[in-house]
Amino acid sequence: MKTERPAATLAARVHKWIVRVLLVIMAVELVFLIVEQQWLSSFLICIIMAIVVSPEVLRKRFKVTIPTEFQVLAIIFVFAALFLGEIRDFYARFWWWDIALHTSSGLLLGIVGFLLVYVLNEDDRVDLYMHPRFVALFAFLFAVAVGALWEIFEFSMDQIVGTNMQKPMLGDPSGLTDTMWDIIVDTLGAFAISTLGWWYMKQGKRSFIENWIHTFIEKNPQFFPY
Repeated sequence: MKTERPAATLAARVHKWIVRVLLVIMAVELVFLIVEQQWLSSFLICIIMAIVVSPEVLRKRFKVTIPTEFQVLAIIFVFAALFLGEIRDFYARFWWWDIALHTSSGLLLGIVGFLLVYVLNEDDRVDLYMHPRFVALFAFLFAVAVGALWEIFEFSMDQIVGTNMQKPMLGDPSGLTDTMWDIIVDTLGAFAISTLGWWYMKQGKRSFIENWIHTFIEKNPQFFPY
């Protein structure tokens, strides 16, 4: 029987405790919101809690295993963006909160872009014949494209539903400045992770990105028949 790497075991324990702690924090907040009859915020917290536990549900339902390290980063990002950002109003408290999160999203989406190259090729040896520059370019463009689509979603929600997702800045009530800065930092984050991935592939070394990808391949052989 194949034993798990110590790093993977540690990541699994960290993931488990992070999920538990975040769920407890949100459950306590949910009680206060219900008492105060803040139904919209209560509904949003329920959505966030569902997102936090969704990887485990998806794993059992569809037999798809996502690398634990990536799950930890994604869960922390969702918690920081939706719970701390929207519910606890960190976007207004800290001017840099939105910038930090959009930079992080560029990094995470860049990693997903690398993963998609492997999944679309359905071959765990794809890095042997696919040029590193193409893989990095695909990851970069994927992250920037998703970031741009998210900005379109924010604009649509503000115009149709009347939300305040664009977070208009002082002197710019239209939200254009916020949107442009979001796209810029998304692009910088995507560029950073793509450059890092390209450099490791060019040097013939395994980066943490490739380690996560190969973990995904090993845990989900149904997607990679070769």
